[in-house]
Amino acid sequence: MRRTTLAALCIAAAATVTLTACGTENPGTAEKTAGKSKEPFAGLTGGEIAERAIDATKSASSLRMKGEVPDEESGSTIKMDIALNKKGDCAGTMSMDGGGADMVKTGDTVYMKFDEAFLRAQSEGSSKDETQAVVDMMAGKWVKTAATGADAKDIAGFCDLDSVLAEFGDERSNAERGDTTKVNSTPAITIEEKDGKDRYTAYVATEGKPYLLRVVSKSAKDPGDVTFSDYNKPVPAEAPKGKVLDLDAMGG
Repeated sequence: MRRTTLAALCIAAAATVTLTACGTENPGTAEKTAGKSKEPFAGLTGGEIAERAIDATKSASSLRMKGEVPDEESGSTIKMDIALNKKGDCAGTMSMDGGGADMVKTGDTVYMKFDEAFLRAQSEGSSKDETQAVVDMMAGKWVKTAATGADAKDIAGFCDLDSVLAEFGDERSNAERGDTTKVNSTPAITIEEKDGKDRYTAYVATEGKPYLLRVVSKSAKDPGDVTFSDYNKPVPAEAPKGKVLDLDAMGG
């Protein structure tokens, strides 16, 4: 069965590190708009609106993605809030299993700062002494590694906005128009696709450029919810100040 356009959007939006899909819908993020004034995108089908939204989103130089996504491998839920651009820079946070990490990529270097809970969760299978040694060395401290290194390639690839949006628009959408609404106070229209029992909904801005504001997947295999904001704003990707552990120099 082919993957619908909105399903591809949802999966592409969450293609970061080990993330494989999107997360669960937050009912408070979008609210129905009472009453209608001028009909947005008058005369356009849902599929045509989707195409305009994809073109507008792919034209942006930067954006911010935020959402909760299930990690198929661990069975945990990963939360992310990351700004990224077409130069390959990014800055943000990710968390899972009660632990988290700050992340920055600027130039050819990836910087990470892990908390203790995150390091312990990722040290499964290691001995107690090995885990404690890692925690003592890295917890709460910035570390850096080359973006071309084996452990950093996935992160570096995600930080490239062009790579993240590469799947957008591979197929013509058969989406249907939905209700007008708001996403974080921004007027929007919903467009919806169905694929068997799966449902995919995108929220498209109706003022200014028709950017994607949110994509929700109600799918047993790829459930999810990702919001898009801060279009064309500078990404705060600055190298951390102070002491930074160089994992490459340490053989990490």
